[in-house]
Amino acid sequence: MSSIAFLKRMNLFRSRLPRICDIRKFCSEDCGDEKKGLILGIYEGENDEPVFTKAAAKYNDHLGGKLLDLIKRAGNESKVAQTRIFNNLDKEFWSICIVGLGKEKLSYNEMEAIDEGLEAVRSAAGMAAQVLKKEGVTRILIEGLGHPEQAAEGSALALWRYQENKSRQHWKVIPTLELFDDCDAESFQRGLFKAESQNLARRLSDTPANQMTPLHFAQETVNELCPCGIKVMVHDKDWIEQKKLNAFLTVARGSCEPPVVVEISYCGAPQDQKPVLMCGKGITFDSGGVCLKKCENMDRYRADMSGAAAIIAAIRAASALSLPINIEAIIPLCENMPSGMAMKCGDVVLGLNGKSIMITDTDNEGRLILADALVYGQQMYKPRLIVDVASLTPGVRAALGSSASGIFCNSQTMWSQVRKAGVITGDRVWRMPLWKFFTKKVTHFRSHDVNNKGLGHGSACLAAAFLNEFIDCVDWIHFDTTGVGFKSEHKVYPYLTKGRMTGRPTRTLIQLLYQLSCPAEGQRKLE
Repeated sequence: MSSIAFLKRMNLFRSRLPRICDIRKFCSEDCGDEKKGLILGIYEGENDEPVFTKAAAKYNDHLGGKLLDLIKRAGNESKVAQTRIFNNLDKEFWSICIVGLGKEKLSYNEMEAIDEGLEAVRSAAGMAAQVLKKEGVTRILIEGLGHPEQAAEGSALALWRYQENKSRQHWKVIPTLELFDDCDAESFQRGLFKAESQNLARRLSDTPANQMTPLHFAQETVNELCPCGIKVMVHDKDWIEQKKLNAFLTVARGSCEPPVVVEISYCGAPQDQKPVLMCGKGITFDSGGVCLKKCENMDRYRADMSGAAAIIAAIRAASALSLPINIEAIIPLCENMPSGMAMKCGDVVLGLNGKSIMITDTDNEGRLILADALVYGQQMYKPRLIVDVASLTPGVRAALGSSASGIFCNSQTMWSQVRKAGVITGDRVWRMPLWKFFTKKVTHFRSHDVNNKGLGHGSACLAAAFLNEFIDCVDWIHFDTTGVGFKSEHKVYPYLTKGRMTGRPTRTLIQLLYQLSCPAEGQRKLE
């Protein structure tokens, strides 16, 4: 696609974000004169001598060397994401932020499973954008920092706020972002859109459960995807009963909110090309059912549909980037609530593939709704690859914390692809075992075929083994995102706000789809 066509398409999709525009319009009367800020980069040099990026060096020359003198006096802060603010250096800019990028030519670190150069740029851009925002800057110009796409990602993710439920007069201004002194506008715009896609997933996940019911979620999906030319079908309870998605209905019956199945089709390749099937856990609130969760921090489980949110955001990005790939998505949506109609411990239901399932733990509802969604998707579309994303078990959070998504995969080739995606995006993944050892723990029972809890420890592995019973002979990637998909409890990434939902692993899904659709370019991107 040409650069002009790409930019036109990006502008079309960015116009789908009225909330940011509303904030700027609302605040324009009260904000007075526009305050511009500039972000420039600096590397660690030898003997504590600062080394400017090209744009920073040019700007220093424009100031007659004044910027370098000030940095030397203030102390060289060139480590990653360390910042220095200088005001009144130039009539054009209210504030200039110098941000550290660490050592020059950082690259892929095999032990850390991350591209340190790309991640340093995201962290630096994010921290600098937050600092300028605190200075009252309303328009931020940022140089490419050597990687314009990653600079856009870090800064746009860092500036996002969830404030829809605050009174309008208390809304904070979200500064605009522009590329400074760099000709690679296409990469910058691509990074902005990837960040905005993740911010969409963050907004969906952060919305309170009474405002993001299954029907509301379905409506948001229609609002976000249909203008992009993506086909969205919303199925009601009658359709679900007709299709005999009994495991899904068993979970949904505990709530007064009606269940919904959202079916999404993106066609970017010839029709005869087999699609990628994506399934996302869409529990819009998880109380645990009759196996009630602890009251403390239960509010975080409004984001138990973060897997579904990430898939919707990734599909929207695939359309924006015109990826030559076919995608089908099945999103089962319901609440898991305790009531007189709720499922009980010991209940047995029949899955869509004919296997009987005993419900030993009603808090393990995610695997039940995904089981029916996976079988239905395989029967309908005969996919070449299945990707499911779910905040499924506390076990993966205990093992990996918020460092990475747990990945269960039955294909070495597909594992290599998803690992590459995590390296490039900085939103890492870690492979977990999909062994027959765990299969026996969920299937070796005399009275039923599969148990939704299983025997022994390793809850994440047992959940994956359960789902594997509903996968036919096809490549499959299972993301367990319990550790990464909820609130950011501490400052893991400088560009993700503490105490707000993360939207992870949206960008890793986008990168994975890109690699699957453009394998040669994906390989070059990694190299």
